[in-house]
Amino acid sequence: MHPVDACNRVRCDVRGAGGHYESWFARANHPSRPLAFWIRYTTFAPKGRPQDAVGEVWAIWFDGERGRHVALKDTVPLARCSIAARELDVRIGLSTLGTHQLEGRARGPGHTLRWQLGYACDEQPLLLLQRGWYDRGFPKAKSLVPCPNAQFYGRIAIDGVPVEIDGWRGSQNHNWGSRHTDRYAWGQVAGFDDDPHAFLECATAWLKVGGVPLPALTVLVLRVDGRTHAFNGLAASMLRATGRLRGTTWELAARSPRARVTARIEAAPEAFVALRYDNPPGGVKQCLNSKLASCVLTFSPKGEAPRTYVSRQRAAFEILGDRLPEGLAAAPLEATGGAHRRAAAAALPADAH
Repeated sequence: MHPVDACNRVRCDVRGAGGHYESWFARANHPSRPLAFWIRYTTFAPKGRPQDAVGEVWAIWFDGERGRHVALKDTVPLARCSIAARELDVRIGLSTLGTHQLEGRARGPGHTLRWQLGYACDEQPLLLLQRGWYDRGFPKAKSLVPCPNAQFYGRIAIDGVPVEIDGWRGSQNHNWGSRHTDRYAWGQVAGFDDDPHAFLECATAWLKVGGVPLPALTVLVLRVDGRTHAFNGLAASMLRATGRLRGTTWELAARSPRARVTARIEAAPEAFVALRYDNPPGGVKQCLNSKLASCVLTFSPKGEAPRTYVSRQRAAFEILGDRLPEGLAAAPLEATGGAHRRAAAAALPADAH
């Protein structure tokens, strides 16, 4: 099996009673302007109720130039979905995602997003976790990147107005689990301003086992100069890595015997959209989603001078927790207006660590 197909193969039984979510998403940024898209294809089944399983298409258009983002979600019965078991061939209603293309639409009150896109990637998949973790029960949520540094081409229409997508850089990701992480911060940079081929994938997770909080788990994988530097072993993640979240600013650090990395990822409140994720065991998680964040990263290989990489407005940044401020819990809807944007920053405690 091709490595990309292996990374995209179905991991969850869509008709099983255990409950699950499984998502494949594509996202990319304009090379120089604060414009981005994120499109996610998901199957979701609540625990113990496989008859209520559904397919979901999520689509967000981020427009940092006008400070106006459109976030939409379509939900269809599982009978209107098909997912190939061993290759990327996903259909949710009228929307499709394949190994080299995606097309579809999402609609909401007064707004429509349509896309017809192709993408190409000549890099090897990137694993956020060590390989052995993907077949274990811990952690409950898994994530990897079948197509890092993918380049996208085609067109997206926002309320009927087309935007040409010509060489936008991003990724195609795959994640799944039987429950969402208790709390997390996740980040990705597909091409830094001064190094368009560098790629970063990172996360800090605050997990509980039997209701008991564990130390923060920070994992980070950096690909530069054709080499992959992984800081994702259990000891490295829990003992030699740190993650600290203050509002919408996230600082993380990781080290190994061969190198050290520090990073700061942040975004203004108006760069986020607030989303509501159902949790398979019950309840909901609230997610702040931005694809217009900034990242400053310093990479210090042993015996070499530190190198600094900067992405001023093309970093992906998500923060997930149990609650959002009043007035945002009904998202995903169009996220506009100063009140909504200011509220986004208060979604999690000011100092979560």
